[in-house]
Amino acid sequence: MSVRMKFFLVMASFIAVMCVVFAVTAQFVVRDMLTVMVNEAGKSKTEAIAASLLQMYDLNGRTWEGLERAEASKLLEPGDTEAGIKVIATDHKEIFAAGSSNAPTFNYFHIKTAIQSGDATIAWLYYTDSDIAFVAKLRIGILDMLNILLIAGAIIFIVLASVVAYWLSKRLTLPLHSLIDAIDRLGKGGAGTVANVSSKDEYGKVAFAFNQMSSDIKQAEDNRKRLVADIAHELRTPLTIVQGKLDLIQQQGQTIEPQALLPLQDELIRITRLIDDLHQLSLAEARKLPVHKKVVAIDQLLQRTIERIKPDAEQNAVRLAWRCDADRTEVVVDPNRMAQVFVNLLVNAIRYTDKGGTVTIAVSEEKGKSKELDRLLITIEDTGIGISEEHLPFLFERFYRTDEARSRSEGGMGLGLAIAKQFVIANGGTIEADSKIGVGTSFRIRLPYASPRPSTDIYLSIDK
Repeated sequence: MSVRMKFFLVMASFIAVMCVVFAVTAQFVVRDMLTVMVNEAGKSKTEAIAASLLQMYDLNGRTWEGLERAEASKLLEPGDTEAGIKVIATDHKEIFAAGSSNAPTFNYFHIKTAIQSGDATIAWLYYTDSDIAFVAKLRIGILDMLNILLIAGAIIFIVLASVVAYWLSKRLTLPLHSLIDAIDRLGKGGAGTVANVSSKDEYGKVAFAFNQMSSDIKQAEDNRKRLVADIAHELRTPLTIVQGKLDLIQQQGQTIEPQALLPLQDELIRITRLIDDLHQLSLAEARKLPVHKKVVAIDQLLQRTIERIKPDAEQNAVRLAWRCDADRTEVVVDPNRMAQVFVNLLVNAIRYTDKGGTVTIAVSEEKGKSKELDRLLITIEDTGIGISEEHLPFLFERFYRTDEARSRSEGGMGLGLAIAKQFVIANGGTIEADSKIGVGTSFRIRLPYASPRPSTDIYLSIDK
């Protein structure tokens, strides 16, 4: 059974039950109200008659025996043909009756009153007259009319409510059908399938999550295809060179000089480095990269890194500027991984900065909403050629190079920034970049401050 049908049946059943409950409740309430009205209409008369009958009972020696019908008839109003009286003992035996008590309608148009002597009930009085009969008839008529109205109203309401419930169940389950169709298309390989659900309720939230998941799947599939193509492209050139060199050596049939193998060695080194970079990147993205964290003074680590790349800066006539405005520079990171990040960023900055330019390395504190949220900010900024704005969102993707600033002839394999990002994330930080053509590029790394721990503390996992 479909969800739509289940929803409709539940709503229809609930409506029907509520109609029945309302009808029965209304009938009992109105009936009791009308009964009270009938009793109130003849209350004074029945109390007076009951008092007279009790007096007769006492005068007769506290017994009903010997009381005649004629004596009871004196209690009826003269000329009222509908007046009737009947006295029933507590053992359900009739003591006497008079007037219209034998008429078939007496049982429907009477008032019942207890005749009490002290606290004990000695008999029951059944009485009617024209006024009581009128009110009793009115009571029966009202109850009959009420029953007709309740039945007719319940039928009409159930029909209308069922139509509304059916329409509502269809409307409420319509987004679910759209989601099911989208899921079926996604299951058949339609990556990027979008569920057309625009509501703001739970269905809308589920559809948004599905669309996000579908988009992520499509992006992952595109990344996989692009990765395979990029790896094939990167390997094709060195493998072609190696194959060409080996073919040439075979055709010559001569002894190979050691220096003739150097180009082959360079290409093999390039392939090995590509495979090693891909391996590290895959481990980092899978959160399986070995990261050995300890408390590190980041300013000292940066100064050692600057000393390493200082010869490259002097060779390219690029000035290195160092500034540290932070009072605290201790962070919990893997020094080797972070050193790789800094070397990669500094080498790139020097490579794409014109002669006479400047690469600035700055360390500062970035305040958060609380002391625990304070971060150490490392900025590496150059005055190089810059990167176009449309390339910035893809700057940290695998094998991505910009046409202007990261050409294949000048740059590496396009894995350096992707690896740098994953290393920073593995150490609990973030990295972002800003750039303008002709102005330069700025990389900002934020790392959490170290909590008070001994400097020998070592963390062997990147899992939080």
